[in-house]
Amino acid sequence: MAAFYDNWAFFCGRFAAGGKRGVLQFLGFELDRDRVELRGPDGGVIKIRLRSLEMLKFFAANPGRVLSKQELMEAVWPDVHVAEDSVFQSIRELRSALGDDQRQIIKLISGRGYLFVAEVSDTRGTDAPVEASSAMESETLSEPAPGRHGFGMPRRAVLVAMAGLGASAWATAAWLPRFQRNSPVTVAVMPMAAGDDPQATRMAAGIVRDLTDGLMKIEMIRVVVPSGAAQGADYVVSSELEKTETAWNLRARMIEPATGAGKWTTSLFVERTAANMQLQQTRLTAGMGHALALRVNALLNVGERLADGLPTGSARAAIEQATASINQTSPERLRTAQAMLEQGLADDADNVDLQVALAAFKLRGIQMDWFPAEEREATKNDIGMMMERALRARPNYIPVLETYCRFLSATNRFAESLVACARTLTHNPWGGSTLYLIGLAQIHLGRFDDAVATFVQADRFDTPQVARWTWAVGAGWSYLFMGRAEEALPWLQRSIAITPASGRTHMLLAAAYQQLGRTAEARAAMAKALELRPGSTASNAPHPTKNASPVFLEAAERVMNLMVAAGLPEK
Repeated sequence: MAAFYDNWAFFCGRFAAGGKRGVLQFLGFELDRDRVELRGPDGGVIKIRLRSLEMLKFFAANPGRVLSKQELMEAVWPDVHVAEDSVFQSIRELRSALGDDQRQIIKLISGRGYLFVAEVSDTRGTDAPVEASSAMESETLSEPAPGRHGFGMPRRAVLVAMAGLGASAWATAAWLPRFQRNSPVTVAVMPMAAGDDPQATRMAAGIVRDLTDGLMKIEMIRVVVPSGAAQGADYVVSSELEKTETAWNLRARMIEPATGAGKWTTSLFVERTAANMQLQQTRLTAGMGHALALRVNALLNVGERLADGLPTGSARAAIEQATASINQTSPERLRTAQAMLEQGLADDADNVDLQVALAAFKLRGIQMDWFPAEEREATKNDIGMMMERALRARPNYIPVLETYCRFLSATNRFAESLVACARTLTHNPWGGSTLYLIGLAQIHLGRFDDAVATFVQADRFDTPQVARWTWAVGAGWSYLFMGRAEEALPWLQRSIAITPASGRTHMLLAAAYQQLGRTAEARAAMAKALELRPGSTASNAPHPTKNASPVFLEAAERVMNLMVAAGLPEK
């Protein structure tokens, strides 16, 4: 907990400090070192974590010089041991804040580090005290920035980023102006109870610190320090951590102080080992943060809901019946589920939950190739229209944003998918499923190193756990496309151990074995793949190539040749 208060004291001291204000200017952005804030070309303050802001200051102080990961860690996390993933996460956040999706401002120099490519000017204004507002505002860790549009960056930077992604991204831009920000809620995160065990105390403090950092990224949430300010908060989050011989057990709850009503509760556990304490802390934080972000988002967008997140009334019944019908996956059950949801929408045409559920089921049918060829395009158009209606009605609702992200990915609109998925993360930074979709887009755009980092982050969060096989196969796929079969192998094996019925994963495993010269194992893996996906050939097994980059196409052809060598029929 000490680290949290150190960061807070640093922030408040800078926020309230007067005197000469040192400002670094680059590419229309301003990095105010005294106010400790980043402002965009439109003058709006860009919300960013303190550690990432420190990294940006270090970059801006060293433009044109390659900075190693070790240098960055020593500059941003002095005297603190952190994993390289902390660097990757801050780099990703900075690129998002600067609209640098094409990686032209912060460039990766393979094997050496990162290069900040921008002309930086250092200006100092006249003596001008920085005003502090009311006591509540001075204790606020995150504020909604004026002129911001939900992507964690100024609207102009969003549009510049999408221009860099290509003309197709402007289809996504068409719905940006419709998004309106509701009033944010104030959440007080109280210190986590952990008993007298020193290790548990350190772990609890780290979870609260990381949870607070994550909540600060969410535009609709203001986080306040746990003091008298908590009395004026909309919600108060309290929690306790228990250390046993084999696990960390965490329990958390959220109440509404004005009424004393409980609004949310969760419990989770993470296996405790002597190694990799940082990973255990990350998973505890992500498990708590993921559930909390979903709950607060639901309260903001649709009001009171049941604990499991489903709507009440007939819409709930329709979704539950449809889900039960499709549990044993088959085209026939998909049609049954679809009919139930369509009937529900006929009775309640404006119900966003039903629209999202129907769109999700239809997307599943497209991805499983269950719709006849003559229906596929019409089905995609239907999903697109449903998502447009849902976005207009609930532009900040996580289920809508996640489903739209999936829709763009499933229809090979990868550049747009990156933008939409990034928006989803601004409402739930711990969304592992969203990170998986970002990784898929990065693979198809030929950004394999970025994809690995994204899948690894999803694996560290492990939310939701039921999807963990997906980012494992994603990491294996990325490594295989980079020709690094030895690194791909353990990820693919882990994915199969979790979900053994995926034929495509067995095909990738066969390609990895083949590249390593382990031909007998390659043929065994391909035989299993063909058992799971009978009729697969080199002509129908590849992923669709529409909108994929030349780098992806070249890597995909090489991997397909390995699969054929392992026994995949050519025709």
